Amino acid sequence: MTVKVLIIEDNPVARSFLCRVVRESFSDVMEITEAGDLESARRQVGKAGDGGFKLILVDLELPDGNGMEFLTEQAGSTAIKIVTTLYSDDDHLFPALQCGADGYLLKEDRFEVLVEELQRIVRGQPPLSPAIARRLLSHFRPSSGDSGTMPLTSGFGSLSSSHAPFGNSRSVALDPPPEWERLTPRENEVLTYLSKGFTIKEIANLMGIKWFTVNDHIKSIYKKLNVSSRAEAAVLASKQGLV
Repeated sequence: MTVKVLIIEDNPVARSFLCRVVRESFSDVMEITEAGDLESARRQVGKAGDGGFKLILVDLELPDGNGMEFLTEQAGSTAIKIVTTLYSDDDHLFPALQCGADGYLLKEDRFEVLVEELQRIVRGQPPLSPAIARRLLSHFRPSSGDSGTMPLTSGFGSLSSSHAPFGNSRSVALDPPPEWERLTPRENEVLTYLSKGFTIKEIANLMGIKWFTVNDHIKSIYKKLNVSSRAEAAVLASKQGLV
């Protein structure tokens, strides 16, 4: 199956560079579409069809607007949305995460670093440039004399104090809400593998499907169970006898 990728970048050199990064990162057959501005990107999304794009790389500063506008518009999309930018400051980082970014990469990083970070998707981890990961850690590490927490709703779920890892900061909801949707047999299978500690790539191999498809199932599972991490999903599934 061909994986559709959209790269939104106005600089032709940077766009070509990111295309090489994507092709080097994954073994899947890639169909990469390029867009130099928001208008072109929106047009390509409308034309995508067949499930749309599975991976989107978006720059923040574009000729006809800000990439955060696009992230907000794609909030309901199942695509993995990664910001690729030169900005590493809080004024760009946190709003991008709040707009739904699933990762944040700096284009100034070396080619091999970007490839390694992008490959984290297959392992179910958010792609973050090293400098961005350090900034997030320092931001959420309590300062001296600070006994409170600083919650942030982002593309990764709720990020709280330094005591909680990414996506696992909320208490597990042990009492299922009545509006829960029933998991499909395929989702149950994926949840079973998740509960046993298998990575997205391993689950894809075991089930004979693409890792992007596994990722889609996981997003659906999280939404139906009202959780934001595999740990929450595994505990809840075991407690409720879902697997």
